[in-house]
Amino acid sequence: MTLGLLMLVLFAAVLHASWNLIVKISTDQVVSLALLQTLMGVMGLFILMGFGLPARVAWPFAIASGVLHTGYNFFLARSYKFGDFSLVYPVARGTAPLLTLLGTQVFTHDVLSPTALIGVITLVIGIWLIALSGNVFRVHRATFIFALATSVFIGCYTIVDGLGGRAAGDASSYTGLLYLFDAAGMLIAAPLLRGRTIFVDMAKSWKGGVLGALMAGGAYWIVIWAMSQAPIAAVAALRETSILFALLFSAKLLKEKMSWHRLVGVVCVVAGAIALHA
Repeated sequence: MTLGLLMLVLFAAVLHASWNLIVKISTDQVVSLALLQTLMGVMGLFILMGFGLPARVAWPFAIASGVLHTGYNFFLARSYKFGDFSLVYPVARGTAPLLTLLGTQVFTHDVLSPTALIGVITLVIGIWLIALSGNVFRVHRATFIFALATSVFIGCYTIVDGLGGRAAGDASSYTGLLYLFDAAGMLIAAPLLRGRTIFVDMAKSWKGGVLGALMAGGAYWIVIWAMSQAPIAAVAALRETSILFALLFSAKLLKEKMSWHRLVGVVCVVAGAIALHA
């Protein structure tokens, strides 16, 4: 992975942790995510206007990913409702790189160097050290299960989008189409979860949602493009360095406790990121 690509994915990681913080501190996570996805759908329209529609072969990937993202948003919202940001975020992100690595060995021809493979594994170990250093098993059991299920959705849609971006011939056009399906999925699911009044709540807070949508949309746009240029598993693992920024936010802004276990985890994450660039 080139240095330029690595820096872009790290920037996407900062954006990802930032928009997740916005969702966490919102009064209603379902409303926040529904608004964010709707605004990303608008963003998708502008992307398609600039880059055109992707090849037809990529459409099934975008549709499948839209369904997976809807499930991801539901489980993520449920996790943030009761769990600390510094706990839910690493658990939700923790298993995804490993699942992505296993999946890409089945569905793609990506080949990771031994050093990159060690980097991915080191990143996963670091993320789980961070996650399990807290009182994870004292948290409401359902919250932990929802956070872990979120990770499964992440691994699945990452593989689908990596393949879809490549099949599209243009990762940007695929991104635009994906954002439309993501928005459609949430607009269907949100009223089923909150009733039609959710649209009123979304309208009231649309200004705050714009920033989150720009962050989320920009972050995943970068990631989809990066997966068209480098092994999917390597990009997926590197973007989970977002946990470092999430820990910083949780400590400084949310005043959540840190521990030496998490510091060791941070070292592992940094070492893994360096290995991916080597």
